[in-house]
Amino acid sequence: MLLPLAWGSLFFPGLFVLCTWGLRRARPAWTDNDCVLISTRLVSSVQAVLATGSGIIIIRSCSHVITDRGLGESLGTSLLAASSRQN
Repeated sequence: MLLPLAWGSLFFPGLFVLCTWGLRRARPAWTDNDCVLISTRLVSSVQAVLATGSGIIIIRSCSHVITDRGLGESLGTSLLAASSRQN
């Protein structure tokens, strides 16, 4: 679980810096605020597409999203087990 966190911590800020740098070189007439605004929106769009894609994969791979468990999930981390303990 730490590896995807590490990759995400490098990928998204790196994408932001790369987009900002590229926009400053491609559009020198734009202000720094314009470049940062466009880069922020681009990174947010990439995050939204990846989150939607992972949600679709999860929904398609489970017959019942709430009660099915993934490969790395134990009874202690299950949403169903957590909800039954609260009742």
